[in-house]
Amino acid sequence: MFGNGSSVKRRKALITKPKSKYAAVSTSSVYVNSSSAATTTTGATSTKNSKINDPYNASMLEPTSLNKRLQRYSLGDILAVIMWRSKTAKQANASNSSTPCPSSTLVLRGTPSKLCNRSIACCHDVNCSLNAMNERFAVFANQQEYQQKIQRVSISSNASAVSSDSRSQSSRRSRSSTATSLRESVTKTTPPIEQTRALRDSSPDSGVGIEANKATVPTEMPPVNIALPPLGRHFTVHLQLDLCTWLLFILALCTRFYKLSTPRHVVFDEIHYGKYISYYMRNIFFFDQHPPLGKQLIAAVAHVANGYDGNYTFPHIGAEYSDNVPVFWLRFLPALSGSALAPVVYKLLMEAQCSVWSAFLGGLLVIFDNALLTQSRFILMESMLIFFTTCGLYYMLCFQRSRFGSIIWLLFGLMAATCFTFAATTKYVGFLTYSMAGYISCQFLWDKLYDATLSNLHITLQTLARIFIFTIVPVTLYMGIFYIHLQVLFRAGPHDSAMTSAFQASLDGGLASITKGQPLKVVHGSQITLRHTHGRTCWLHSHTHVYPVRYPDKRGSSHQQQVTCYSFKDVNNWWIVKRPEREDLVVGDELDVIRHGDIIQLVHGITSRGLNSHDVAAPMTPQCQEVSCYIDYEIKMRGELLWRVEILNRDTEGHIWHAIKSEVRLIHQTTGAALRFSGRQLPDWGFNQHEVVADRAVEHKDAIWNVEEHRYTKTQDHRERERQLLKAEMIPTKKTKLSFLQKFYELQTKMLWNTKTLTAHMYSSSPLEWPLLDKGIAYWVDSKTNSQIHLLGNIITWYTGTGALLLYIVLNIFYVLRRRRLHFDIPESEWKRFRYAGDIFLVAYLMHYLPYFTMDRALFLHNYLPAFIFKLLLLCYIIEHIDYLLQLHCSTKDKDSAKKTVRPKLIWLVRSYRLGIILWFVAVLWVFFKFLPLTYGIKKLSSDEVINLRWKDTWDFIIQREQIIK
Repeated sequence: MFGNGSSVKRRKALITKPKSKYAAVSTSSVYVNSSSAATTTTGATSTKNSKINDPYNASMLEPTSLNKRLQRYSLGDILAVIMWRSKTAKQANASNSSTPCPSSTLVLRGTPSKLCNRSIACCHDVNCSLNAMNERFAVFANQQEYQQKIQRVSISSNASAVSSDSRSQSSRRSRSSTATSLRESVTKTTPPIEQTRALRDSSPDSGVGIEANKATVPTEMPPVNIALPPLGRHFTVHLQLDLCTWLLFILALCTRFYKLSTPRHVVFDEIHYGKYISYYMRNIFFFDQHPPLGKQLIAAVAHVANGYDGNYTFPHIGAEYSDNVPVFWLRFLPALSGSALAPVVYKLLMEAQCSVWSAFLGGLLVIFDNALLTQSRFILMESMLIFFTTCGLYYMLCFQRSRFGSIIWLLFGLMAATCFTFAATTKYVGFLTYSMAGYISCQFLWDKLYDATLSNLHITLQTLARIFIFTIVPVTLYMGIFYIHLQVLFRAGPHDSAMTSAFQASLDGGLASITKGQPLKVVHGSQITLRHTHGRTCWLHSHTHVYPVRYPDKRGSSHQQQVTCYSFKDVNNWWIVKRPEREDLVVGDELDVIRHGDIIQLVHGITSRGLNSHDVAAPMTPQCQEVSCYIDYEIKMRGELLWRVEILNRDTEGHIWHAIKSEVRLIHQTTGAALRFSGRQLPDWGFNQHEVVADRAVEHKDAIWNVEEHRYTKTQDHRERERQLLKAEMIPTKKTKLSFLQKFYELQTKMLWNTKTLTAHMYSSSPLEWPLLDKGIAYWVDSKTNSQIHLLGNIITWYTGTGALLLYIVLNIFYVLRRRRLHFDIPESEWKRFRYAGDIFLVAYLMHYLPYFTMDRALFLHNYLPAFIFKLLLLCYIIEHIDYLLQLHCSTKDKDSAKKTVRPKLIWLVRSYRLGIILWFVAVLWVFFKFLPLTYGIKKLSSDEVINLRWKDTWDFIIQREQIIK
């Protein structure tokens, strides 16, 4: 998406001789002198014996040979092995003979005999692993030489120590001076990595142009660092404090926790989240469309810090909190998350290769945004959601740059997966951030495919490791959080009706509280209520009213008794199961159990009419059959009352029809249609109840029913039976036992697909209104003082961020088109940084913003805050990038020295821009303090003051009527 249009092809495997014509290798004899005899071995024998202790055989040559895509032998490979063997032979000869004999000879044309201070000449290909080998080899050679010199000094000093005391003292002085001189010589002769590269590039075999061969090597080198002994390493503590991070955190802490308990009233969505937290305290089950982590954490803090028992009911917005409600501790965790957000943004920008001043600016913009401040001061989830999102992205970037397989790599990966999971379990919008993590991982692995130094096995292991870290770990954490949720909420509550009967019966005090002694098996004569199992909660219902003779579209009906699905408990929900061949409805001493495949009739308990269906179009769903209770009008339309029972979960519940657990489908015996809840609402003549039809497409989840209330019929008398039905308590059997996976699956299904959504609200807004802050939200208003809290962002930051977003897109298109024509306006390093910012911040913004255009429900400004954070991060980079472009424009490159010099006539552009940024930030601060009364809600506002803060006509503020009269 942000590439420069060029493609990189992977280099094919080359199994050839070295390309360089300047290198020739010839082996000679190696003379090994022992105490008894001198043995002469050939070069081949020396090579064979040297493989035993040769470090480059294992660390350098072996990976090259395993990687078949890069299997070649250049001058650098040969040189690395020969030089190590030369040193080994010299050490052996020095200990046995005074005349050293070389083990091999290296002939280089046009290069010095020392071969550029041991640098490895290679093809200078960016995909070549020998570039990294030069660095490792230079360090290795320096350490070996230093240790050899120290050993020679030690041997000479030990020999002199055998002499007299005076000579011993002089030898110690000599040894000290010798060691000092050796360190100085090592300092002068040890080449650093940069000089090693320069010498390497000056070689004719490097493949670098003529200008690179002119590189010079300075003679002064830094001293070699000697590692601490093991004891010193274990007892060394390094403490580093980032002052910018702590300064941002303390400043954010002051703004978020200032008068946190004010106002002591229920503010906006605290009415919902506070009520859920109270349910957690009392272990009462509740149903919420959002995941439970944020509410769990707030409940845990309130319980541990204050012992809150959850006895406050949060009746309505603006209700005053009682004295025993710990308002501060209920709002503590959101405020802490909002405070930690500023330093996390700073660290994230630093990790995204931004400068310190732009990263620090990003943290300040987070602190001085009124919308983020408002959302962090109440019992709301957005501050924790954004905190986990930014933390996860920060750890993800650290994970990307860490060495594969290291401990720090694993820790960063686990932290990233954990934070992304916490974001997704706070609100489901966190899954958008999880998708962002998937995009970053796929892009990283795609780039690795172009790296010829990596084997197929390495890339495969990288892929499998990421799949494990970002799938197995999040799924485990996600299910663990819901396990805690279901274990804590074990008591029945007001939201039970949203769940199935089996789920309700598994709660303490649920269905089992009234159904003591209720029979389990459904038999001939059973009185039952049939509940719609999946989807909307309602029960099969009938009443004495009939379908109209003709519908508004001129279609006719059967004029039979209406059958609907009713969402409330009612006596008309009772039905009696009857065998077709039997006339009585009484349960005898021997139970006539109903099994899978049996044919039954359902008789309405109050009207005693049988459930019927026939080839007449349903009122609201004409493609399906009408369902009714049959009335004999003594015409030729006879009743079709037979239904076949199909138990869908008979593999687990058996072939006998059981109350609560058995999920059944009722198939009309004559037409083969299934009894189904259509989901459509009947007009006034049907009392706005829901339609029930018979559908020939039987494989449908809305055609599944289960028995909830159940008891046996004890009398044949119709009036007595009706009296018992009217007096009977409604609700079923003994407590059921559902596994965690069963309850988890049902709860997830309800949360994702069967949640009631708000379709309209006076403060709702569309996604198009968010970037320019066209509409806010009134959170709270004091009826006495007109103090109020509104969710409004810092308008300077929001407008500038939108402009920066558009500017980045324009610049990206401009750079890509220019690079296609081989015009490179910015250096490669800055272009990579430009693309990196877009791949992270712009893509994350679009992922968190565009999905809202597809949502068919009421949306609010706070839904935009996760996307706003990424827009703010992109704004910080654009500010820095423009500064870089101005500096690039104001400097010239000297052709002789290849150095950049500043043009004094244009330096005013950079200074003017930076002064403009300072003035812009001062304006941000002014707007922040200007709207603080609407953020904290602690100042009394007159009607004139409220009107003066209404900068846009689309902002809806509240003015009390008494103040208008005054």
